[in-house]
Amino acid sequence: MGHAGMAATVVRYLRSVGAPTAAAADAAPRPRLRAVREDERAPLDAAEFRRVLSTFATGVTVVTAPAVPDDDRRGPAGFACQSFSSLSLDPPLVCFMVGRTSTTWPRIARAGVFCVNVLGADQAGLCRAFAVSGADKFAGVSYDAAPVTGSPRLAGAPAWIDCTVHAVHTGGDHLIVVGRVEALDATDRETAPLLFHRGRLS
Repeated sequence: MGHAGMAATVVRYLRSVGAPTAAAADAAPRPRLRAVREDERAPLDAAEFRRVLSTFATGVTVVTAPAVPDDDRRGPAGFACQSFSSLSLDPPLVCFMVGRTSTTWPRIARAGVFCVNVLGADQAGLCRAFAVSGADKFAGVSYDAAPVTGSPRLAGAPAWIDCTVHAVHTGGDHLIVVGRVEALDATDRETAPLLFHRGRLS
């Protein structure tokens, strides 16, 4: 599949789940999406790639979305995510990356909205709970509804960012999800961040 075909596939997928697409957003024109061909792939060992990139410490978040009527799981969705970043001030955009094989992402896409919950150093257990696939991740977890989208806002999170899905781009074996910030806040207390470094939480 060529780059144009991949872009069209992403747009068709988002439309099929009722999520906004880039065509519906008031964004500037984007460069053409292009997949990496097999003959362009660098001869890198996957384990070495992970080892080197793990030296870059990142913060840890939990991305959540509210339940949607046609979801047979009948509950909110969420997953632990360390690939989160601010993206743009005007308009206010953030982004996160999610694996194409994620079972949680299609549920977030159907909702069309999400909340990024920034975790503190004392919330490693919460991160691990949301990193488990197939479990009831919200069991015993206190949360309320984010003010604009209704996405779960986790109790005790030092900061939260309430978003609507603005665009989705292809990125190899991941998708790059861009969110438009609708509301956000942070606590006044000094809280050390939860970090992911060399495969460990600290």
